[in-house]
Amino acid sequence: MWGQTIWPVTLECGDIILRPIRRRDKTAWTELRSRNFEWLAPWEASSPSPGGQLPTFGGMVRGLNEQARAASALPFIIAERAPGRPAPKLVGQLTVSSIVWGSAMMATLGYWVDKDHAGRGITPTAVAMATDHCFLGLGLHRMEINIRPENAPSLRVVEKLGFRDEGLRPRYLHINGRWADHRSFALTSEEVPGGLLERWLANRSS
Repeated sequence: MWGQTIWPVTLECGDIILRPIRRRDKTAWTELRSRNFEWLAPWEASSPSPGGQLPTFGGMVRGLNEQARAASALPFIIAERAPGRPAPKLVGQLTVSSIVWGSAMMATLGYWVDKDHAGRGITPTAVAMATDHCFLGLGLHRMEINIRPENAPSLRVVEKLGFRDEGLRPRYLHINGRWADHRSFALTSEEVPGGLLERWLANRSS
């Protein structure tokens, strides 16, 4: 029952929407990933098992929905409204995962965005929306984001939002065929009492 109380949820800020990922997103999601293959490949999760493969789109959605029902993940699509477009366009994905309740009250956040939409403030806005929902809506205390040291666009996102750099995690995740170092960034609810989105939007307009 607890999973049903936190999911599904849709979050909006201006033209940016975070909504649950669905099976019917397959065509748009697959096209977007294919078009962004070279942009995303260096940062892609991979299987450390010999011959192991990551799940299909259907398997990914099924697994994420199972985690959402168990209250351990929030699997969002990032979509954007645009004038003259009948429906918001899928431009990326954001997943809050590894949600831990009890004495930890923490989660990990990961994201990717279409290369043609990078640098426009979409990703920081989406991350701030999701973080605020976790802090203010669900009562979580800590949000963590782990990024490859070479991933400059992703590093700019956490820098813009004021996440603290907590140091290097050697060989933290299996990425693009090998165990890769990551830098760990975090934010706690006390650091953004008025909300991360409010701070981000204020800094962006100043």
